[in-house]
Amino acid sequence: MLIPGYRVSSNQLDMDLTVIYNYISNSYWAGNIPINTMKKAMHNSLCFGVFTDSGQQVAFARMVTDSATFAYLADVFVVEDHRGKGISKWLMKTILEDKNLQGIRRMVLETSDAHGLYEQFGFKALSCPNIFMELHQPDVYK
Repeated sequence: MLIPGYRVSSNQLDMDLTVIYNYISNSYWAGNIPINTMKKAMHNSLCFGVFTDSGQQVAFARMVTDSATFAYLADVFVVEDHRGKGISKWLMKTILEDKNLQGIRRMVLETSDAHGLYEQFGFKALSCPNIFMELHQPDVYK
């Protein structure tokens, strides 16, 4: 799948920290995240970006993984001016086909508003929510 005028990259050097940080630090899931925390998160993740032919970053996602058994999809976004073009689907397809993510037993994510997107790629509600636990600190960035 290709979208004319755009390209996908998983090269960390291509990622535009300014674009990513401006979006993520204002998101409902990571508002006020410190920039050094965002840098560290990106450094320790597989990052994917979508860029215009002129090099502007318009989408991002990162996969936190051991590249063997488990992966957590995080920080997925498409900037508003580029939505409705299939970019999120293209990004998801690219991520799930990445060689570092093949054979993973469990992939998880959190979303409050994009269930329909992720369901197209096989994600569903936890089959055994009673076995999952969390230590959640929602105010850690405040």
